[in-house]
Order: sequence, then C-alpha cells, then structure tokens
Amino acid sequence: MDVKVERDRHLPTISGMPEDLVQLDLDELGRRIEELRARMRPLEQELAGLRAERDVLLTELRRRERLEQVKARADLKSAMKEGAFPNLVDLVAASDSGVLDDYTYNLRTGGVVRLGFPGARAQTIGFSDGRQVAQAKDLAEAQRYYSAGWDFGAPGRPGVRIHFPGTRLERLVDPADVFARPREG
Repeated sequence: MDVKVERDRHLPTISGMPEDLVQLDLDELGRRIEELRARMRPLEQELAGLRAERDVLLTELRRRERLEQVKARADLKSAMKEGAFPNLVDLVAASDSGVLDDYTYNLRTGGVVRLGFPGARAQTIGFSDGRQVAQAKDLAEAQRYYSAGWDFGAPGRPGVRIHFPGTRLERLVDPADVFARPREG
C-alpha cells in the first residue's frame, strides 16, 4: 500500500511571495543562494563590527571591576594593618559567645577564607592540648579551649586550618595571620 504524503512545497520567499522551489533547476538555486549570501555579507560585517564594539565595552567594564576589587582589597589590607579588624587569636580571646559564621575571614594578603575543612557545612577551629584534639564549632567553645591553655591546631601541627571558598584547597596558617570582620548583610 503506497501512501503518498503531500507536502506543501510553496515556501515564502524573502519578498513574501510563494514560489515552487521544486521547479527551479540547480543553477537557479545556486544563483539565488549566492545572491542571498552577497546580501548577507554586509550585514555579517556590520554584526562583526558591533560585536567587536561590544567586546571593547565589556573589556573596559571588566577592567574597572578588577580595579575596584584591587582597591577594595588594598583598603581591607590597610584596615587590617591599622587594627580595625581583630586577628583570630584576638577574636577568640575576647569572645565569650557568637557563631563563627558571623564573620568573614581574610588572610593577611586580603584573600577570603573559611575555617575548618573544605566541604564542611559549618566552620570549625581545631585545638590541641598536646595529645587530644577538639574542634570548636562556635566562639564560646573556642574561647573555653583557648582559656584552658589549648593551642590552635593538632599535636605537632600548630595553626588554624583554612580553605578557600569553593575549592578543596586547604592549609594550616598562623592564627595571627587570619583576620575576622563582621559579615555584611
């Protein structure tokens, strides 16, 4: 059983008039394709020019954003040098309550870090008395360990464990090199 599917071969042209394209020979189709390509060429060149202009403006925007970030980081570093923000040792020694997530932590270089292990839901500070290890989950607990004479870190591994947000990169740093500033918003 032969079923013939009737297709509408009358497609609209650019000018809007339907035309039976099946009736056109290959030379005529090729000529029309070349004619369309020739008409498109100036538009493609204009579009390429507009894209280049857009890219120059976007580059300038990124340059200004980077300058703003560099300035903000320089301002943060100078505020840390002036003592506007406590380092982690001073924060723990002076706090008897509070949550570690109430603060944004920065290295001396200005980079933002989180305390504890990468991938952990909550920030923690590790303490050791030389043979035991404990993780403080808030500032009150950290202050109790610190007041009891426990050191930051683990036996033989002094320091505070930090990681960079969004990465698995972690390291131990001197707690005096980590500064706390109140979280914005």
